[in-house]
Amino acid sequence: MSSSGIEIRDDRARGVFEARAGGEVVGKIVYFTLDAPEPALVPVHTEVAPAHEGEGIAGSLARELYAMAARESVAVAPLCPYVVKWAERHPDEAPAASAELAAAARHEQKTHPTTW
Repeated sequence: MSSSGIEIRDDRARGVFEARAGGEVVGKIVYFTLDAPEPALVPVHTEVAPAHEGEGIAGSLARELYAMAARESVAVAPLCPYVVKWAERHPDEAPAASAELAAAARHEQKTHPTTW
């Protein structure tokens, strides 16, 4: 995806969704995947380089993360406070995760806290 000179790429192996501008990483969402109770992406941290704050990069990352999940027919169970708030403001783009999925995501994060 490219928007306003920003390219967004998914590095599934590393669990990082990156925004790049001019070859430089200017923002990212760190996430992990779940297989059960259903396939899901679980964003746990969003970060934007200080020089690029206020440019809409975090919102673009969240929007594209949800769009990618929809294309792949997987749910999103956000644990990252930013993505949770973004999803609340954009319910048409960010379907809410089931209570069971949200609980599974929290359990996985607590069980393996150093993985992400």
